[in-house]
Amino acid sequence: MNDDFLLRFWGVRGSIACPGPDYTRYGGNTSCIEVRCGPHLLILDAGTGLRELGNSLNGDAPLEADILLTHTHVDHITGIPFFAPFFDQRNRLRLWAGHLLPQRMLHEVLNKYMADPLFPVPTSIFGANVTFHDFEAGEVIAPRPDLSLRTAALNHPNGATGYRLDYNGRSVCYVTDTEHVPGKPDQNILGLIEGTQLLIYDCSYTDEEFPRYKTWGHSTWQEGARLCDAAGVERLVVFHHDPSHDDATMDEIAAAAEAARPGTIVAKEGLVLHP
Repeated sequence: MNDDFLLRFWGVRGSIACPGPDYTRYGGNTSCIEVRCGPHLLILDAGTGLRELGNSLNGDAPLEADILLTHTHVDHITGIPFFAPFFDQRNRLRLWAGHLLPQRMLHEVLNKYMADPLFPVPTSIFGANVTFHDFEAGEVIAPRPDLSLRTAALNHPNGATGYRLDYNGRSVCYVTDTEHVPGKPDQNILGLIEGTQLLIYDCSYTDEEFPRYKTWGHSTWQEGARLCDAAGVERLVVFHHDPSHDDATMDEIAAAAEAARPGTIVAKEGLVLHP
């Protein structure tokens, strides 16, 4: 176990936040994962789970962190206006996106999201030193001088980016909001995840449900297992749970995934993993 390399899940849901008693055990917040690697703080996606993460960090100023977005669909950015560290001038925060160039830039997109008539205050309200970084999926990015991540383009409407972080001899891959083609493993994903210890994958549906949702941009836990087997991945993390999958349904998926590929993890809010 690498105590200096850990992940904490603050949001595991896809598409829309799901409050209520049927979502208490797995959680209802949308995508957000805290990653600690040595002295560095990375944040994967900025869904509604980002608010609670921000509250937990609010006493840590001066704070430096990188927020890596898979894409800018609302469920993955809606936590940004409510992230407390953005409002502390002592903090230095960087946001990254790899799916917008050349047509758009991240700063432009977030400014449109946080603008009349969608939102009452613009990004200029942030007191922290906030910078915006665009790249093209497939590049290697270096958010810190001693920390780099490989990236890959994903099959999702309007584009999305998968990330691979290698640190201290271990690795984790974050591949969510991607749609597979049955019988044709995604070569971009296979190249990214080969030999990784942990794959966090878009498991919105089951194989049985998938035909009803083609072109929606999501995948299945069974495809995640197939990719892991093909690429020599140690453990699959089932992630981006569909809003229709309440706790009882997630229990069924967890049991089926464990039977099919022992050691598979189903993400829950509050889960901490050491790659």
